[in-house]
Amino acid sequence: MRYLPLADSDRQEMLRVVGAGSIDELFVDVPEAARLQDKIEGLPDHLSEMGVERELARLSRRNLVAGDVPFFLGCGAYKHHIPASVDHLIQRGEFLTSYTPYQPEIAQGTLQALFEFQTQVARLYGCDVANASMYDGSTACWEAIGMARRITRRGKAILSSGLHPHYVSVAKTMARFTGDVLDTALPVLNAWTDTERLLNALDGETSCVVVQYPDIFGRIGDLSELAERAHGKGALLIAVVTEPVALGLIRSPGEMGADIVVGEGQSIGVGLNFGGPYVGLFATRDKYVRQMPGRLAGETVDAEGKRGFVLTLSTREQHIRREKATSNICTNSGLCALAFSIHMTLLGETGLRRLAGVNHARASAAAERLAAVPGIELVNPAFFNEFTLRLPREARPVVRSMAEKGVLGGVSLGRLYPGVEALERGLVVAVTETSTAEDVEALAAALEEALA
Repeated sequence: MRYLPLADSDRQEMLRVVGAGSIDELFVDVPEAARLQDKIEGLPDHLSEMGVERELARLSRRNLVAGDVPFFLGCGAYKHHIPASVDHLIQRGEFLTSYTPYQPEIAQGTLQALFEFQTQVARLYGCDVANASMYDGSTACWEAIGMARRITRRGKAILSSGLHPHYVSVAKTMARFTGDVLDTALPVLNAWTDTERLLNALDGETSCVVVQYPDIFGRIGDLSELAERAHGKGALLIAVVTEPVALGLIRSPGEMGADIVVGEGQSIGVGLNFGGPYVGLFATRDKYVRQMPGRLAGETVDAEGKRGFVLTLSTREQHIRREKATSNICTNSGLCALAFSIHMTLLGETGLRRLAGVNHARASAAAERLAAVPGIELVNPAFFNEFTLRLPREARPVVRSMAEKGVLGGVSLGRLYPGVEALERGLVVAVTETSTAEDVEALAAALEEALA
């Protein structure tokens, strides 16, 4: 295995061709403060192939693996059981080796899988049409804001304080290049969503209102009034769903009037994978389909009248001039979308409702048990499978203490909102069908010990 197969003479020749005097010149656009100045501590300069394998194995053993310890992390990525059949099916050769679906005559299987995926997402979200997937939930969220700008020809987006801060960060980064104005606010550690703030901020310059459902604290709000008031101002309502399993029990955003529904599909069929790859979901109303980003697989008939599938409305991609495209996303998370679709097919509507019911029941039991720990207050009594606790002191050291005891006890709001004192005592706990009663008792014991 050759990690650096090029000789110094090869590198010098490449630098000469691109017009750079040194390798360092290739990174002049990266701020100096962001550049690595020294070697990474603990990593050797070079090893044999066997040595590298041993070193990586040693490092991997430092991870607390989700299947080995009580696990209550959430905030946008959730641990769910994935049937073994999902992994088996996505590794079949016809899926792994399928060519990109631009040539439908040799990619009917891929196109049909994407078509079925789109149908499942549209039904799940309560929308008319969905695309063939996005990279992840955060980029799907930004693409929705861009889509609202194209539809309304306005450049002000109001973002709920309950929207995941990482999604807000992505939107802010992209808005620097488009000129969109983002109206944002920090969340308040209480039981209510910030619907009143969003209603008051609506005006004739608003392109869209972006809300998370359930939000970052696990709170669930009725979107109906917000959708009606947004439409009255000529704006769109964008709903972000980071936990799609919740839609097995609660009303879909589309039913309540959301114009665009996006989110993260990782919960269904896709493992945590230490942060990716994941699969972004994107759905909208039929009248906005021509402004929807990403790929869209459509159903048609061939010259002989046989059912077939083909990419449609592909002027959204690289087939036309970049500045004219509705999106410059030229691919989709195909394998993760396939895993999502297979898992969803195995569940079916009844199975999804049962899975959602189990999640909510176990989360309710866990919330009741944890709220009984001295000094702990349950912030939001209404939730799906994720809720927020207020601890008697800062949550970050408590989380670290529990991790040292082998319990991954949740996500501290201080980690998500560093430096915001009003949120430091917040702890977001996610409970899924993989959490047992013994796991909850271990979490309660670890919390009591850490707070003692």
